[in-house]
Amino acid sequence: MNASELRDKTPDQLRDQLVQLKKEAFNLRFQAATGQSENTARMRVVRRDVARVKTILNEKAASAATEA
Repeated sequence: MNASELRDKTPDQLRDQLVQLKKEAFNLRFQAATGQSENTARMRVVRRDVARVKTILNEKAASAATEA
């Protein structure tokens, strides 16, 4: 997922995406702790996607605050 795809989404869609990513990160942490993780690189990708979504949400909030 890249930033341009995220910018096209509404804030509600971004919040839903963030919840899904956090759930996935939670599950990946458990898999890593129990030694069941098959794709260890996925954790890094999910963490970066979470940061990307949060950044876009903050950008949208800042632009909405300056318009009002």
